[in-house]
Amino acid sequence: MTNPNKHIVVITGMSGSGKSTAVRALEDIGFFCIDNLPAPLLLKVTELSGLGGDTQKLAFVIDVREGKYLEDAPKALEEARRSGHKVDVLFLDSNDEALIRRYSETRRRHPLSGNAGVAEGIAKERTALRELREQSQHVLDTSTMTVHELKRLVHARFSDGQNASHLAVTLMSFGFRYGVPSQADLVFDVRFLPNPFFVPDLKPLTGKDGKVASYVLDRPETWEFLDHVYDLLHFLLPRYQKEGKAYLTVAIGCTGGKHRSVAVAQALQKRLADNGVSAQLWDRDIQKE
Repeated sequence: MTNPNKHIVVITGMSGSGKSTAVRALEDIGFFCIDNLPAPLLLKVTELSGLGGDTQKLAFVIDVREGKYLEDAPKALEEARRSGHKVDVLFLDSNDEALIRRYSETRRRHPLSGNAGVAEGIAKERTALRELREQSQHVLDTSTMTVHELKRLVHARFSDGQNASHLAVTLMSFGFRYGVPSQADLVFDVRFLPNPFFVPDLKPLTGKDGKVASYVLDRPETWEFLDHVYDLLHFLLPRYQKEGKAYLTVAIGCTGGKHRSVAVAQALQKRLADNGVSAQLWDRDIQKE
């Protein structure tokens, strides 16, 4: 008899977008993982996993290496859901420039390139994966992510602390210099605040240092901004949760992601915690120059 409470995460997406990193991250938080599983075997392997113990969390990588079996993937996912299992599809993507650069650096051959170049292989792959992408509950653009950032996001989305009735909130500080985070649901710009970068004693520090935090936070306009953002989140969070949204990423940006955004994100996390809302903090660019 199958256990209707199994949680299945199917990792798919573009070759070179970080699927191997994602599956290792799921292994770290207790998922039983199989790479390159033929889609027609998904439900059978799920059933067998219940015979040898109490394995409740399964992760399968299904991508273009499947060949002709790839077209069976949507049907296999639907069968698993009808059998009572919770199925999440995580689609990893990157822009063509990032994918081509990664293939150039590793000197690997794209699985669909044939006698053509990497760019043609990428185009074929996007077409082959279109239906799976449309069915994905989680789409992450890894174009500018490090492996550590990707692992952190996967942990945040699929760790034991998350469940269907809980909205997981992540507060991310970032620098506009390095690009707006593609995974952000809400973006706030704090570049209107005075910049500690131009204060010699504060420049080498970060927003986690008390001196920088005081410089940024000890201003009426900063607290007025925090009041407005908190009020907006207080309004939005229960409505997002009611509509079934499981993850919310709030990005707060300054020029370099080292001073103002870090201090403000930290203050917002405390404000939320004081009012019963737990939020993860991620300082994306704090170590960058």
